[in-house]
Amino acid sequence: MLTDKEAKNAAPKDKPYKLSDSGGLYLYVAPTGLRSWRMKFRLHGQEKLLTFGPYPEVKLSEARARRDDARQKIRNGDDPSGVRKRAHETKEQERHEAAQQLSFEAVARGWHDLQKGRWAAVHQADVLTSLERDVFPHIGKRALVSIDAPTVLKMLRLVEGRGSIETARRLRQRVSAVFVYAIGEGIATTDPAAIVLKALQPMPKKGRQPALTDPNEARQVLIAAEASGASPVTKLASRLLALTQSRPGMVRAAEWREFEGVDWEGDAFGPFQPIWRVPASRMKLILDLKDEESFEHIVPLCWQAVDVLRAVRRLTGRGRLVFPGQRHAHRPLSENAIGYLYNRVGFHGRHVPHGWRSSFSTTMNALAVKQRRVEDPAVIELMLAHVPENKVKAAYDRAGHMERRRELSQEWADVLMKGLCPANDLLEGPRRNASV
Repeated sequence: MLTDKEAKNAAPKDKPYKLSDSGGLYLYVAPTGLRSWRMKFRLHGQEKLLTFGPYPEVKLSEARARRDDARQKIRNGDDPSGVRKRAHETKEQERHEAAQQLSFEAVARGWHDLQKGRWAAVHQADVLTSLERDVFPHIGKRALVSIDAPTVLKMLRLVEGRGSIETARRLRQRVSAVFVYAIGEGIATTDPAAIVLKALQPMPKKGRQPALTDPNEARQVLIAAEASGASPVTKLASRLLALTQSRPGMVRAAEWREFEGVDWEGDAFGPFQPIWRVPASRMKLILDLKDEESFEHIVPLCWQAVDVLRAVRRLTGRGRLVFPGQRHAHRPLSENAIGYLYNRVGFHGRHVPHGWRSSFSTTMNALAVKQRRVEDPAVIELMLAHVPENKVKAAYDRAGHMERRRELSQEWADVLMKGLCPANDLLEGPRRNASV
């Protein structure tokens, strides 16, 4: 073992040499006179070298203490030189720096891919479409970590500026969810979208959806929409929505496989009993009924609805969706397509896509009262897919009254469609219906 005096008296020579201590520790003496404490060791079959510092700054006793600590780490299978730790730290630093450069769009698409498995197909498409339309053009290419609250608010103000207060609030929720996902992944540390909530315009008090309940006035909506330059798919979706008393989301996401008993080749209605079987997963039902097959919704189809389906099948029959969007055939028609169409042709604030349900309900309930058809109001509620409190009764009734439901559906269609052109004519572009 070395003594402190020997270390102090170690003079430089023409070539470097070492003075051994114990346990692998030695004093390295360079020709320049530099002296340093070193230790050789083997780990996982590889020979490695540790340097504990220069002498006399690092005394012999301190070098031995460092040697003992290193030997303990070696016995535990750890590398006392810290190469692995430094490599891991470097890798983590590189990963962190790369994450800091990730764009908002890249992170948002990762979030969407993670979440979409628990969403219905129509909601998957709605979420992504809303981001592509209103978010990505403004902040999509920016590094996510560079986006602050004023930036998010400025983007949402543009949506509010066109009168879409509810859409702005829904977008804020989605942007916030992306930031929360980023925080969990170690990309971000804050959620600027959460901060701006109270800075948004308040939601207007909810009332009834604007709807024209007189069938003669409601018919004018279809006449104006079908005379416009909108795409045939949008016009046909609008007509089917009006005829079936369905919710807009049901029509937009309808798939060809959901329609049964339709004579696709025939020109007349014929002896068939066509229906539209909407899966429970796409129905707006209370949560504990969502996965129950008995609560799928069956819509009896009037001949005018079949006429619409035959016409649109010429355009979209090769795909999965009856009414795909114009830009992406695998995504449903935009949630705003029909509403924007009604606004453009003069019915803003007077009639919305959801309003057809009120038009049907008001008209058919009035006829039921006038003609003393006391059973009809309950049947009308079933046609609107309203779930009664008694779930057992609901499961029974939703498959029942089909004959009367079909009759009421046809009666409504005959009233509403008076004077309108065949559905096939809508494939030819702008069309002027008879105004009645």
